Amino acid sequence: MHSGHRCQQLHRLAAAPLALAAALACAAPAATEVPPPEAADQIWRLGAVAAPPHNPASAQKSELGKALFFDPRLSGNGTVSCASCHNPALGWSDGLKTGIGINGSVLQRATPTVVNMAFNTQFMWDGRMRSLEDQALGPMKTREEMHTDMDALLAMLRGSAGYRTLFAGAFPGEAIDEATLAKALAAFERTLVSSDSPFDRWLAGDRRAIDAAAWRGYQVFKDPQRGNCAACHSGPNFSDNGFHNIGVAQGGTAYDEGRFKVRPLASMKGAFKTPTLRDVELTAPYFHDGSAATLMDVVEHYDRGGDDKRNLSQDVRPLHLAPQDKQDLVAFMKALTGRMPALALPVLPLIDAAPPSAALPARTAAIKEN
Repeated sequence: MHSGHRCQQLHRLAAAPLALAAALACAAPAATEVPPPEAADQIWRLGAVAAPPHNPASAQKSELGKALFFDPRLSGNGTVSCASCHNPALGWSDGLKTGIGINGSVLQRATPTVVNMAFNTQFMWDGRMRSLEDQALGPMKTREEMHTDMDALLAMLRGSAGYRTLFAGAFPGEAIDEATLAKALAAFERTLVSSDSPFDRWLAGDRRAIDAAAWRGYQVFKDPQRGNCAACHSGPNFSDNGFHNIGVAQGGTAYDEGRFKVRPLASMKGAFKTPTLRDVELTAPYFHDGSAATLMDVVEHYDRGGDDKRNLSQDVRPLHLAPQDKQDLVAFMKALTGRMPALALPVLPLIDAAPPSAALPARTAAIKEN
């Protein structure tokens, strides 16, 4: 899809209320009560977001970051914003197998959601970024994603009265530079928290918040002898922030070595970051290459113990689950769809002049990726 069409799609979808997520999260309670949570189940309770000391949270930073996040003028030719790939109407992802960058560049990896990234300790599929601030500028500086001329962008922001006002409110006395740009984007992204899912309400004591299928699926999920899912999808955000080779079959001639490119250890070859399972039903397709179309496809992949056995993680093995167990696992993952604050699209500040267009080919294959 051409990037111009992607921008049109973004504004059509994002302008509508997030009705799907709200409907899913506010589904009718179960007709009967399930067993109550045990003390050990409280490890899944999601806590508050903690901003780093060098970038404390503020409403002014979030307001500025939201404008920047949705502004396509941050890209090299003024057509692609962060929200072009991280669309709020598509679970803050893009619904595609792999991402599409500037001028229709096809990226190698799927677009991960930015929901609950505040709880991550490493970023990108291969973990090459160590903070939200580091991550924020990565797509801009990647030729196939946004291909931003940073000097031209900063000059454009400094030349906009509207952006000068927003930056002054967010960072009094500080320059409009890469550091404040990254901090603003990261501050906004830390507000994108999904919580209060049916599962969370069950943890809080509402025994009708989930149905029997989701409760059974949770038992399969956490049982090392059955689903063994919690071996990697652990903690309140359902991610261990680690890297694992789960046996995704890699087609074509180029083998994606994943984390190995960043940390060349044998165990990291073909390993990718464990994604969160919160809001997972909103972010299909799945895996780093988008090769699983549905949540049941994901369950079937793990049930057969993966496909590519090269350097397979020791936690991935054939499960031989019963059909009912598989259906229950999907029901449990759907019970992790949470609620997020209502989002109003920003009115973008006026710019004195459009950014210069970058000289880009009509369509390129990616050498950089999410």
